[in-house]
Amino acid sequence: MSILFEPITIGSLILPNRFVRSATWEGMAGDDGRCTDRLIELTVKLVEGGIGLIITSHSYVHRRGQAGPWQLGIYGDSLIPGLTRMTRAVHERSGKIVAQLAHAGLYADTQLTGRSPLAPSAVSDAGETVPEEMRAADIQQLVAAFAAAAARAKTAGFDGVQIHAAHGYLLSQFLSPRFNRRSDAYGGNVINRARIVLEVLAAVRQQVGPDYPVLIKMNTGDYLEGGLELTDALEVGVLLETAGIDAIELSGGTGASGKLRPVRAGIHREEQEAYFEAAAREFRKRVRVPLLLVGGVRSFSVADRIVSQNIADCISMSRPFIREPDLVNRWKSGDRSRSTCLSDNRCFVPIRNGEGVYCVSAKRR
Repeated sequence: MSILFEPITIGSLILPNRFVRSATWEGMAGDDGRCTDRLIELTVKLVEGGIGLIITSHSYVHRRGQAGPWQLGIYGDSLIPGLTRMTRAVHERSGKIVAQLAHAGLYADTQLTGRSPLAPSAVSDAGETVPEEMRAADIQQLVAAFAAAAARAKTAGFDGVQIHAAHGYLLSQFLSPRFNRRSDAYGGNVINRARIVLEVLAAVRQQVGPDYPVLIKMNTGDYLEGGLELTDALEVGVLLETAGIDAIELSGGTGASGKLRPVRAGIHREEQEAYFEAAAREFRKRVRVPLLLVGGVRSFSVADRIVSQNIADCISMSRPFIREPDLVNRWKSGDRSRSTCLSDNRCFVPIRNGEGVYCVSAKRR
């Protein structure tokens, strides 16, 4: 039996295998961020498909941090009952689920929030509204919002939380010299730029206790001129381990990365897969906590090699599970043919149309 089907422990959380469904914007929540029956049904399919750990889509911790329509929310206590129904459905099927906590920062949807976006600095991305630079009070409120959201996640029965500090969202913006031009204690060198992330981790830990699993998703690089690079990302990883993080999911790129970002479409050969593998190898040299690697894995052989060679401890995937929620069970049954995902990114078109995520190509077969 492959190591991919062996259990692993993340903090106090025991997973039955090494497959993780990485956070995916499903576009199935209510207008106010509430968890819906459709979202629960999708989550149940993932559990029944054999995935070891499900990470929810990026759940906004504050109304001002909403990234897009029909996004899952965790900003208020009124949302707890729906989230509890989700975790109960997962646990009834012996699954494990973690809530991803996020704030969009610069990329918040101003039409939905009714407010100008908040960011580390008043630095705009191409085509985006110039954000408000966060004051000390804004930073304190943000840290408190993440902590309160983590408490809600624990109350709702989630098996852990994941702090979203990747893909150019707010905490990622603080880590990135491209977007963080501050001259106070939260800007400048990498230790200062990581300060807010460590404060969020500390506040979350204070709310949920020492034994509750707290993960983080972070960029290994922004693939953006003037952005976060691997050298600084490694330093952040070391700081997070010292501060007590339970696992790190490694990713990269932002919405502004453009052609510098690894090609996410048309992944047809094994050498095109696992495009953050080199970064994971460097992280493995510096940190000891479990590493989750996301980014273009489509083949069982690639996933098995990465975990067998101790490059990462778990394989995170998103789009393959949109097309094949039962992919893990298929692989476990002995059919090790690669994922049928076409990597055409068309699965996100129906989200923007209000239909929720699904594989367009599979539906038309």
